[in-house]
Amino acid sequence: MNNKLCVITGANSGIGFETAKALAQKGAYLVMVCRNEDKAEAARQEIIEETSNPGIDIVLCDFAIQAEIRKAATEIKKNYEKIDVLINNHGFLASEQEQTVDGLEKTFAVNHIGYFMFTNLLLDLIKAADQGRIISVASEAHRAGEFDPENIQLNENFSPWKAYGNSKLFNILFTKELADQLVDTSVTANCLHPGVVASNFAQSGSWIMRMLFTIGKPFFISPKKGAATSIYLATSDELEEVNGAYFRNKKVATPSKTARNKEAAAELWDMSKKLCSV
Repeated sequence: MNNKLCVITGANSGIGFETAKALAQKGAYLVMVCRNEDKAEAARQEIIEETSNPGIDIVLCDFAIQAEIRKAATEIKKNYEKIDVLINNHGFLASEQEQTVDGLEKTFAVNHIGYFMFTNLLLDLIKAADQGRIISVASEAHRAGEFDPENIQLNENFSPWKAYGNSKLFNILFTKELADQLVDTSVTANCLHPGVVASNFAQSGSWIMRMLFTIGKPFFISPKKGAATSIYLATSDELEEVNGAYFRNKKVATPSKTARNKEAAAELWDMSKKLCSV
């Protein structure tokens, strides 16, 4: 990983932070894409102190806002000629139904359109690498999701957990369709379940979700363990030819039947393009 450029979203806390730190330890140059500048700078300094690797840049982006996603991608394209690894790691769990400034349901916007839009805007830089990798953090929560083209943003029957499960399903469908489109390139796209991680992730969720996460926290894995599969997908030489797979515990796993539906993946892709004009 020495001198390879790794772009990681949501890199200032949780598994994103642990992934960034591990890659810095291996000599990678990092671009941490974060929403909060103060938290990002604090994380950057901590990684530098622990790894003695000063090669870390910060790009600010709120993935709920499409204009900010475009701005962040433009900044990266202006400063770098290629990206060796893109890790879509940021995530959001709603406490209630909320629309973004672009008129999208927020969980859908952040967790799915954020991955879709950012990846597509940076794709030329990833293709410029000798062997580019796109890694998207999904979840076993996708098994609670469904693909309903008539209710893609849960305008009907919304619940925070349903919106989250749908978004994680969409991460896998996005990866499947992207991988198919990348077959004749030097780029691969894979996704993963990180495990149920003891982090502050659920603090934005409903009081029920916060309570469940608080009660269950002693049984969850650490962010460091949760980052293990992301790190493996970013660094392992044996994965150079692996494309379109879903990983759990650093092994290929079988996602839900819906997540393997090629027609659903293609339809979601077309719908997503229209919603963000990519």
